[in-house]
Amino acid sequence: MKYIIGKDRSQFEMFCLEESVNKDNEVRLIDLFVESLPLEEYGFIEENRNPLGGRPAYHPSTLLKLYIYGYMNRTRSSRQ
Repeated sequence: MKYIIGKDRSQFEMFCLEESVNKDNEVRLIDLFVESLPLEEYGFIEENRNPLGGRPAYHPSTLLKLYIYGYMNRTRSSRQ
């Protein structure tokens, strides 16, 4: 089963997301760090968890980026 595909950040909509983030923002460091990790070697493999279908899972690298960003900004919940 495939993961949910994220949007291309350089895609032009009403505004370009890539241009709205400063060059020295911490999210760029997090993105580079997580993308450099060999997640397959750490056990993050693609597998079909729901035989009945449903929405695909988010890719582990996307979730790891969100977790690291929340940790760095002391955000304990997505409701904050």
